[in-house]
Amino acid sequence: MYRSACIKAFELILEQSGKLLRKGLKPYFHTSKEVDGLIFKDVFRHAVLRNIISDEACERWLQYRDNRNSTAHDYGVNFAEETVVLLPQFIADASALATAIKE
Repeated sequence: MYRSACIKAFELILEQSGKLLRKGLKPYFHTSKEVDGLIFKDVFRHAVLRNIISDEACERWLQYRDNRNSTAHDYGVNFAEETVVLLPQFIADASALATAIKE
Protein backbone atom coordinates (compact mmCIF):
# COMPACT_ATOMS: atom_id res chain seq x y z
CA MET A 1 0.00 0.00 0.00
CA TYR A 2 2.83 2.43 0.86
CA ARG A 3 4.66 1.63 -2.37
CA SER A 4 1.50 2.31 -4.36
CA ALA A 5 1.02 5.63 -2.59
CA CYS A 6 4.62 6.62 -3.35
CA ILE A 7 4.20 5.76 -7.02
CA LYS A 8 0.95 7.72 -7.26
CA ALA A 9 2.66 10.71 -5.64
CA PHE A 10 5.52 10.34 -8.16
CA GLU A 11 3.04 10.48 -11.03
CA LEU A 12 1.21 13.51 -9.64
CA ILE A 13 4.35 15.46 -8.82
CA LEU A 14 5.81 14.68 -12.24
CA GLU A 15 2.76 16.10 -13.99
CA GLN A 16 2.48 19.12 -11.70
CA SER A 17 6.18 19.89 -12.11
CA GLY A 18 5.76 20.09 -15.86
CA LYS A 19 2.72 22.35 -15.52
CA LEU A 20 4.41 24.69 -13.04
CA LEU A 21 7.57 24.87 -15.11
CA ARG A 22 5.46 25.69 -18.15
CA LYS A 23 4.02 28.67 -16.25
CA GLY A 24 7.53 29.71 -15.23
CA LEU A 25 8.64 29.71 -18.86
CA LYS A 26 5.85 31.95 -20.16
CA PRO A 27 7.77 35.22 -19.63
CA TYR A 28 10.47 33.91 -22.00
CA PHE A 29 8.08 33.43 -24.92
CA HIS A 30 6.16 35.87 -27.10
CA THR A 31 2.82 34.26 -26.34
CA SER A 32 1.42 31.84 -23.81
CA LYS A 33 0.22 29.71 -26.72
CA GLU A 34 3.82 28.96 -27.68
CA VAL A 35 4.57 27.53 -24.25
CA ASP A 36 1.26 25.71 -24.07
CA GLY A 37 2.12 23.98 -27.34
CA LEU A 38 5.34 22.47 -25.99
CA ILE A 39 5.43 18.79 -25.16
CA PHE A 40 6.54 17.80 -21.65
CA LYS A 41 10.14 17.06 -22.58
CA ASP A 42 10.53 20.30 -24.52
CA VAL A 43 9.38 22.26 -21.48
CA PHE A 44 12.36 20.88 -19.56
CA ARG A 45 14.72 21.44 -22.49
CA HIS A 46 13.68 25.10 -22.61
CA ALA A 47 14.25 25.33 -18.87
CA VAL A 48 17.88 24.38 -19.53
CA LEU A 49 18.16 27.07 -22.19
CA ARG A 50 16.87 29.64 -19.68
CA ASN A 51 19.23 28.38 -16.93
CA ILE A 52 16.33 27.35 -14.73
CA ILE A 53 17.67 23.80 -14.40
CA SER A 54 20.96 22.14 -15.30
CA ASP A 55 21.57 19.76 -18.20
CA GLU A 56 21.99 16.91 -15.72
CA ALA A 57 18.71 17.68 -13.98
CA CYS A 58 16.96 17.85 -17.34
CA GLU A 59 18.26 14.41 -18.29
CA ARG A 60 16.89 13.00 -15.04
CA TRP A 61 13.48 14.65 -15.63
CA LEU A 62 13.40 13.12 -19.09
CA GLN A 63 14.22 9.75 -17.53
CA TYR A 64 11.40 10.19 -15.01
CA ARG A 65 9.02 10.90 -17.87
CA ASP A 66 10.25 7.89 -19.84
CA ASN A 67 9.73 5.74 -16.78
CA ARG A 68 6.19 7.01 -16.47
CA ASN A 69 5.42 6.67 -20.18
CA SER A 70 6.87 3.21 -20.66
CA THR A 71 4.98 1.87 -17.68
CA ALA A 72 1.78 3.89 -17.95
CA HIS A 73 -0.41 0.80 -17.99
CA ASP A 74 1.85 -1.51 -16.00
CA TYR A 75 1.25 -1.21 -12.29
CA GLY A 76 2.93 -4.52 -11.54
CA VAL A 77 6.07 -5.31 -9.64
CA ASN A 78 8.44 -4.25 -12.46
CA PHE A 79 6.98 -0.76 -12.64
CA ALA A 80 7.06 -0.40 -8.89
CA GLU A 81 10.66 -1.56 -8.60
CA GLU A 82 11.88 0.72 -11.38
CA THR A 83 10.06 3.71 -9.96
CA VAL A 84 11.02 3.19 -6.32
CA VAL A 85 14.70 3.25 -7.32
CA LEU A 86 14.18 6.71 -8.86
CA LEU A 87 12.38 8.22 -5.87
CA PRO A 88 15.29 9.55 -3.76
CA GLN A 89 16.77 11.56 -6.64
CA PHE A 90 13.29 12.50 -7.86
CA ILE A 91 12.46 14.03 -4.48
CA ALA A 92 15.67 16.07 -4.55
CA ASP A 93 15.03 17.18 -8.14
CA ALA A 94 11.42 18.12 -7.40
CA SER A 95 12.51 20.21 -4.42
CA ALA A 96 15.22 21.93 -6.47
CA LEU A 97 12.73 22.61 -9.27
CA ALA A 98 10.24 24.14 -6.83
CA THR A 99 12.95 26.47 -5.59
CA ALA A 100 14.03 27.38 -9.13
CA ILE A 101 10.46 28.14 -10.18
CA LYS A 102 9.96 30.43 -7.17
CA GLU A 103 13.05 32.43 -8.15
